[in-house]
Amino acid sequence: MKHVSSLIFISLFSLSLMAQDWTQKIDQPIELGQVHWLRDYEEALTASRKQDLPVFIFFQEVPGCHTCSTFGNQVMSHPLIVEAIETYFIPLVIFNNKGGDDAKVLKKYKEPSWNNPVVRIVNSNGKDIVKRHSGAYNPAQVVNTIQNALLASNQISPNYLSLLQEELSDNTEEAILSMYCFWTGEREIGSMSGVKSTEAGYMNGTEVVKINYNPEEISYEELVSASAKKSCADRVYTDNNHEKQIAKNQNISTKGTNKYRIDSQDKYYLSQTDFQNIPMLTIRATKANAMIAKRQNPADILSPRQLFVLDLVKSGKVKKSNRAKKEFVKEWASLMTN
Repeated sequence: MKHVSSLIFISLFSLSLMAQDWTQKIDQPIELGQVHWLRDYEEALTASRKQDLPVFIFFQEVPGCHTCSTFGNQVMSHPLIVEAIETYFIPLVIFNNKGGDDAKVLKKYKEPSWNNPVVRIVNSNGKDIVKRHSGAYNPAQVVNTIQNALLASNQISPNYLSLLQEELSDNTEEAILSMYCFWTGEREIGSMSGVKSTEAGYMNGTEVVKINYNPEEISYEELVSASAKKSCADRVYTDNNHEKQIAKNQNISTKGTNKYRIDSQDKYYLSQTDFQNIPMLTIRATKANAMIAKRQNPADILSPRQLFVLDLVKSGKVKKSNRAKKEFVKEWASLMTN
């Protein structure tokens, strides 16, 4: 683990960014996203030694191809990825289509010029601490590399980053369960491991919770069984014969799916607190809602910058709005100033 002074420095470094830089939209090429990059290799290594943080080297083509632009716009602009890079690493960008010092760094690492995005995470001596990241251009893959680098550098991966990786996972299936109160359903089911989102609504005039879950973490049978134990599976709505049989084996009635309508007070418990003012991904809003319902503080699953937004709202510097129920990246962008 990092020694105490390093942790204190990281906290102070993060607070400095929160107070000054990250709320300002950066005017830089789209290929670079919204990360505050250093441009000098030796300066980055010096900062790495002083701050005891690895260097996140981003080899990028500027101006670049469609892949480069998309990577910058979707990955290097994702608010939580930006926060992780700026908090736990020394960010350095090297243009792979320029001469001078950029070309020298390309040569040192034997990186090709005019190439698609590449990430290397190195220590203060310039040595790789994790496998070179290339040919993988979606956010989930980058988050995985970041988490591996945190482990390799003896840093603790924050909860917000683990939840982000779970949110970005494509492995998702849906279930619809009815119960006497869908707010109770969101409270109990939303706290289950493997549940990615819950949504309170109606089907056939009955209160239901629509659930998205990761079948690698919790199976349909386990989900239904755990929900039934919490009195949150009076009926299963499904058109799948296998799922009907699972419900029948647990003495739970089934019915085919029908027209669904979301309730106006979905995430009810979250909406009763100031935490609703924070932009959140769906999984985070689901977990926060369940935690609040159980009188737990959701601050632990939010990033420092998300909590800083809450401070801005409380101080009157940012207008109150239920941002937790809206599209995360769009809401985050609305907080940025030019």
